[in-house]
Amino acid sequence: MRGNTQCVAQRALIALLLLAFVTGCGGSKSASPTTTVLEQPASSTQPLLTLQASYERVVRQVLPQVVQISTSVGLGSGVVFDGKGDIVTNAHVVGRAQRVTVTTSTGKTYSSARVVGSFPPDDLAVVHVDGTPRAAEFADSSKLAVGEIVLAVGNPLGLESSVTQGIVSALGRTSTEETGATLAGLIQTSASINPGNSGGALVDLHGRVVGIPTLAAGSPFGGAAPGIGFAIPSNTVKDIAGQLAAHGKVTRSGRAYLGIEAASLQTASGVLVTRVLPNTGAAAAGLRRGDVIVAVAGDPTPTLEALATVLAREKPGDEVKVQLAGAGTKTVELGELPG
Repeated sequence: MRGNTQCVAQRALIALLLLAFVTGCGGSKSASPTTTVLEQPASSTQPLLTLQASYERVVRQVLPQVVQISTSVGLGSGVVFDGKGDIVTNAHVVGRAQRVTVTTSTGKTYSSARVVGSFPPDDLAVVHVDGTPRAAEFADSSKLAVGEIVLAVGNPLGLESSVTQGIVSALGRTSTEETGATLAGLIQTSASINPGNSGGALVDLHGRVVGIPTLAAGSPFGGAAPGIGFAIPSNTVKDIAGQLAAHGKVTRSGRAYLGIEAASLQTASGVLVTRVLPNTGAAAAGLRRGDVIVAVAGDPTPTLEALATVLAREKPGDEVKVQLAGAGTKTVELGELPG
């Protein structure tokens, strides 16, 4: 009996000690689980609120610098290039039009805007309005990094002043448009690019234009591939648009030029030379009409598109080996594509 009494007393003592330990650790005003849940998100959500504020600031800054461009055949976007009324857009947006309509984000319309110049090989054009909309700031696109957050601002599907968000997915891409223009050094982005976004602005979180959205990748199953869009880097834009604004044409394209007119073969792999232009690298190397080019610089050229892709990676003045079907190899010094 005495043993049982001691056991009960020991248990009671242990229970009291445990209660004292819990009370001592928590205190009489210990935080409830509900209070803890309410306090924790305040600090954890602060970075998200800061990022959201950055988005809002950039959108407010950039929207007045992006315009809608209307032609008789469609809609696109443009970016105010300078303080003189020059606006840069895609060449395929203005097409062959000489006059276009420009509408700002505030609804102001310039109905007699004129096309100053166009350079389809880089898919860039400049439009001029008799006004001075606020010019955008263009970044140094050579400093872009994969993973950087970017926003695409434009007028997709005619929906004015739309914004999509993504990252820089890759750099230095090469892609060929439906127009046949092969563009090199492109920025790949996950920001959605839809018809009407073309010619708009791809901007960083400082509100600087890093590129001009131009096309979306095509899906093998039809339509556009979601999350894969391409933009012309701002350094190319500044160079080519600057020449167009100043001279109405491009005087230094920086693009390699073989000096031939050609076509893809219908029944075989290779590119048929239909004409060799005088005073070019091709003429100096002895290429002739009827030659079939099967490789350039060691890369196969089964089609005209493949040949254009190879040349887009080269520079004027480079010497390349041109392999001809059944006629050996010739060394050609590449010229510069004229404007």
